[in-house]
Amino acid sequence: MEISNAKQVINITPELQARIDELLSHYPADKRKSALLPILHDVQDAHDNWLSIELQDKVAEIIGIQPIEVYEVVSFYTMYNQKPIGKFMFEFCRTSCCAVRGTEDLMEYTCSKLGVQEGEVTPDGMFQVVGVECLGACGYAPMMQLGDYYKEHLTKEKIDTIIDDCRAGKIDLHKQAITE
Repeated sequence: MEISNAKQVINITPELQARIDELLSHYPADKRKSALLPILHDVQDAHDNWLSIELQDKVAEIIGIQPIEVYEVVSFYTMYNQKPIGKFMFEFCRTSCCAVRGTEDLMEYTCSKLGVQEGEVTPDGMFQVVGVECLGACGYAPMMQLGDYYKEHLTKEKIDTIIDDCRAGKIDLHKQAITE
């Protein structure tokens, strides 16, 4: 399990607690652990998109399970981040279809343009480039995930536009809204 030394402010707001309670209400009292994945998503979204050990402990306490049960899930799934990440994480699919269509070159181009190596966060905390396993959109290769959305049929020009839109505040990672 990867562990970060970064400090994280834990803030379970009344709105977040209400959402957690709503998720838990879908399960019998002895099956509360079944709500763990969606709770982790919401908690992560509310905490700069990462889950410190302390925050994972808080989730375990809220659900009423052992902390190790949360650690096991967070360390297994790549969608949960165990250390601070860039605000905009470019997750490039690097399996067969995307690889054949040039995803490695696009990752290198993006890293070069941002001045980072794969996995590093830019000094301003805005960007991170990572390679991931199949995102299940082979017909749209090469592609990447940005927040909750796919960016498909990528080219260097499209990468430039996406980076510019992110810097300009035009990308909403959760609603795919691009504002003019």
